[in-house]
Amino acid sequence: MGQKTHPYGFRLGVIKTWTSKWYQSGAKYQQWLHEDVRIKRAIKQYLFNASIAAVEIERAANRAKVIVFTARPGMVIGKGGKGIETLKIGNLTTAAKDEPKFPGVASFTDNEVFIDVQEVRKAETNAQLVAENVAQQLERRIAFRRAMKKAVAIAMKFGAKGIRIRCAGRLGGSEMSRVETYREGRVPLHTLRADIEFGLAEARTKVGMIGIKVWIFKGEVLPRKSRSIGS
Repeated sequence: MGQKTHPYGFRLGVIKTWTSKWYQSGAKYQQWLHEDVRIKRAIKQYLFNASIAAVEIERAANRAKVIVFTARPGMVIGKGGKGIETLKIGNLTTAAKDEPKFPGVASFTDNEVFIDVQEVRKAETNAQLVAENVAQQLERRIAFRRAMKKAVAIAMKFGAKGIRIRCAGRLGGSEMSRVETYREGRVPLHTLRADIEFGLAEARTKVGMIGIKVWIFKGEVLPRKSRSIGS
């Protein structure tokens, strides 16, 4: 029980579900799996400044629905829905000089693509966005203790039941890498019914890479009580 495992994989089928929802038993399984990985990486890279919390993909027959969870939906949708069109078909020929080029989600798969943008209402309690926020602060040379303590305090203020942040690397530009952890509230990693969000980000500093892991406990998901017939 002392070994660490991914909080989502540990809870799959209990209180968590998959980020790719489809079934394929034939030869297309490998193809679709690699397509999903490429799509998620490409969207995350292209919309890095748009606070992307997660990307989910749902497939049925020849249709692929890509759901983008973001704290800044306006930046993803764009003026008059232009951003969604760019996300779907790309901008390799129409990109401005200061705009990054993107091939479009449709170029990664043969399926018909639909884009759905959903807003993350509390970015302060989303583990992935908290981790990326701390990483950006470390890249701007803000003291790691200050960044971590601030993230912990804000998450608890916005209703998190518990939070744990772990930074590893050459913190503060030190010669030898080390690990620093800050924690507040409860983070019961071994409790399957505990709704725990996990986020991972990397800060690319001049002295090297610093890894940031964030666990946020949002309460327990209690099972539904079974009712007898006629009650």
